[in-house]
Amino acid sequence: IKMILFRKFRVLILMVFLVACTMHIMIDLLPKLEKRAAGSSSSAGGGGGCSCAHTPGEEPRSWAKQRARAAAAEPGWPNKHSLRLLQDFSNEPNSNLTSHSREKVTERAESAKRVRQLQLGSEKRGLMRDTVSGQKQRAVQGSSRLKALYEHPLYKTDLPHLSEDDTLFNHNNDIRFYPKAAGQQEWHNEGNVEEEEYSPTGEATAESYPNWLRFHIGINRHELYSRHNPVIGALLKDLVSQKITSVAMKSGGTQLKLIMSFQNYGQALFKPMKQAREQETPPDFFYFSDFERHNAEIAAFHLDRILDFRRVPPVAGRLMNMTREIRDVTRDKKLWRTFFVSPANNICFYGECSYYCSTEHALCGKPDQIEGSLAAFLPDLALAKRKTWRNPWRRSYHKRKKAEWEVDPDYCDEVKQTPPYDRGTRLLDIMDMTIFDFLMGNMDRHHYETFEKFGNETFIIHLDNGRGFGKHSHDEMSILVPLTQCCRVKRSTYLRLQLLAKEEFKLSSLMEESLLQDQLAPILIQPHLEAMNRRLRLVLTVLADCVEKEGFPSVVENDLDGKFHTIHRKSSL
Repeated sequence: IKMILFRKFRVLILMVFLVACTMHIMIDLLPKLEKRAAGSSSSAGGGGGCSCAHTPGEEPRSWAKQRARAAAAEPGWPNKHSLRLLQDFSNEPNSNLTSHSREKVTERAESAKRVRQLQLGSEKRGLMRDTVSGQKQRAVQGSSRLKALYEHPLYKTDLPHLSEDDTLFNHNNDIRFYPKAAGQQEWHNEGNVEEEEYSPTGEATAESYPNWLRFHIGINRHELYSRHNPVIGALLKDLVSQKITSVAMKSGGTQLKLIMSFQNYGQALFKPMKQAREQETPPDFFYFSDFERHNAEIAAFHLDRILDFRRVPPVAGRLMNMTREIRDVTRDKKLWRTFFVSPANNICFYGECSYYCSTEHALCGKPDQIEGSLAAFLPDLALAKRKTWRNPWRRSYHKRKKAEWEVDPDYCDEVKQTPPYDRGTRLLDIMDMTIFDFLMGNMDRHHYETFEKFGNETFIIHLDNGRGFGKHSHDEMSILVPLTQCCRVKRSTYLRLQLLAKEEFKLSSLMEESLLQDQLAPILIQPHLEAMNRRLRLVLTVLADCVEKEGFPSVVENDLDGKFHTIHRKSSL
């Protein structure tokens, strides 16, 4: 009897297992049957096509089906193994493409109060856009301060002659490592495909490369890009207009950043909007827990260009459709799972990161539109290695401890005796970076990078500027400590700062005019623009005190050879 009961028990377990398997199969097949039935009904009703953008009340498709549709609809999908060699931050997290069903989103009726808020918000944004449009029109009709600035002799100085050792890439030799440049020219680039001309040898010419690649080729020992290089303007337009084919979270970092891949095989780092332009950083926030602001990244690029440093990679603002341009194209399953619909019926997501990646700190669209900054990638480390340096004036990143430079007034004397600050222009470049950060109010400069090929005789790359422009009502004088301790500055920087302090070349007016070129203008509110004028005067005061104390020759390092060259250096591209 016991044997019979035991056998019956095993049969029962087997039956339960079979039933469970059958139920799982039915659950997997049910969405496909529903989709087929929906397709049949839409065909019968005369409706064709499918929109990738969903209204908040619609039932979203499963993650696997979305990716399958995208892959089938886009035969030119980038091959990640042929594409990723070129770009930095290029390794996307692997994703499992098995089906994943989502909870059905229930449609909620918005209250009358919510409707009124949206209407008021739309009217306010409309008035702001109208104001910006009027400012742009007046800038075109009237005299341009920015154009006059770039016509000044200080902005026409020539670089030394560039040898092969002074360029990041040798166009004839190194370009073969760019997979698409050496082979097929399927760039999906700007312009008409029928008008593209290929060389008889089948090799790509520089003019046929996409703008992000031309930007990479133009990098040299002295600058990321030349002053009047038309490629930069075209690249900024690409960042705004290129179709996004893939999205993944960037690994590392404290806050959420997304890697955007474009149809022309370029890539950019996306920082979403976390804070309204009118908001200041709360006074109780530590610098290391402050938000990273998308408009700060955009403004930093324009400020860097006005200062004539040209050490910030091109950055442009873009209004993103979170549904069509992020959720529906991502291959990152961890990112996809964080999307949800808020009680206000807006599309939200939060991703994975150290700070502010939770439902409470979710990034929400209106209803699915969100602003963000897109920073063009630098060449991949496999092709152009970069060296990371610890900033000598790095903060402690601790609630109670202070760094050595904060307690030792003679700290710079020790730095001056330490390579690479004991020779060359590295210490002067640190002073440039200090002034740049002070004008923005950026306290988060713990490391910096240089291109390894150029050794110590090259510029510092000004990366990661998202924590600037947080407080317009406060000037953080501790950012200027390197300048007050060392009392050293380049003559070119010193003269440009004096020029930008004049009424005809007012820094705030130049920034306002330059930022009007961005799609998301206005980028900075007026108090932030006025704060830069105030901080510029403080920098000049510090330098005046240094000159009075140590003498002009000891403070101002002549890097202009005593004269200005008035011939424009033209880009080879």
